[in-house]
Amino acid sequence: MSHQIALNFEDGVTRFVNANPGETVADAAYRQGINIPLDCRDGACGTCKCLAEAGRYELGEDYIEDALSADEAEQGFVLTCQMRALGDCVVRVPASSQVCRAGQATFQASISAVRQLSDSTIALSIKGEALNQLAFLPGQYVNLGVPGSEQTRAYSFSSLPRDGEVSFLIRNVPGGLMSSFLTSLAKAGDSMTLAGPLGSFYLRDIRRPLLLLAGGTGLAPFTAMLEKIAEQGSEHPLHLIYGVTNDFDLVELERLEDFAARIPQFSFSACVANPESQYPRKGYVTQHIEPAHLNQGDVDVYLCGPPPMVEAVSQFIREQGIAPTNFYYEKFAASAA
Repeated sequence: MSHQIALNFEDGVTRFVNANPGETVADAAYRQGINIPLDCRDGACGTCKCLAEAGRYELGEDYIEDALSADEAEQGFVLTCQMRALGDCVVRVPASSQVCRAGQATFQASISAVRQLSDSTIALSIKGEALNQLAFLPGQYVNLGVPGSEQTRAYSFSSLPRDGEVSFLIRNVPGGLMSSFLTSLAKAGDSMTLAGPLGSFYLRDIRRPLLLLAGGTGLAPFTAMLEKIAEQGSEHPLHLIYGVTNDFDLVELERLEDFAARIPQFSFSACVANPESQYPRKGYVTQHIEPAHLNQGDVDVYLCGPPPMVEAVSQFIREQGIAPTNFYYEKFAASAA
């Protein structure tokens, strides 16, 4: 049985390769046209040193201390010429995808559904035979070509691939190029191009409690993450705080309720910043982060939202005098025409 290896390059591109039983990651990548830098294949030079961020693997003993120290191995560093996967893995490669001849993958598909969830949010689903070959880490994004133009827009996947179909949550920006297309012109069957996946914001192995913080359509990567967690389970508590500006910005609450029913350790709360809101929980996300959510620092924080929200949350956590074990974030800004 082969194992899937996600190779994350320093320019944000992710490519997936399949490693056969007993095959090294470097050999598997090379067999599939991706050249991880290396000067030897004997564990002697250290040129192919990478960081294994997730998954089970073995290194064997055929490498020297100068190439990979015991401390580095303890931290998760590996020599890909010696690393043999025992399950699906995620490996960070300290080189660009271009250097490794692993440019972005491009896919052609068609619109299967466009739904206006609210005045501010559009749900887009795309389906196609080519997407059966699409793989990404939950939380990553893709560049979507805007039909009728040469431009692209970046959107996080809001679902995992299912039968060649993926979905997105897209903010409806007045005058926005993609928004204008989706609200005025788009129809089922229209062709769209996807390039990616991209990004270092994705779900890692769950080794401690998680605090998930979403702003507006920054909810999208978390619904993809929660689909994955619902499949694999979690031994640790997970809490999502979802903040929006106005009541009509609240979307996908039923979906979050469904996740809460399917994932025993998962809970969520939503809040609306507008003081005139009719929603029972008002204010900003930072006003609803409780000490228990930060777990005295033994927590992984995932944050996706507009830049002011990212800065506000970062400052709030610093003011608490707590340093989370890991703090992953993704900033996004809506693009107008």
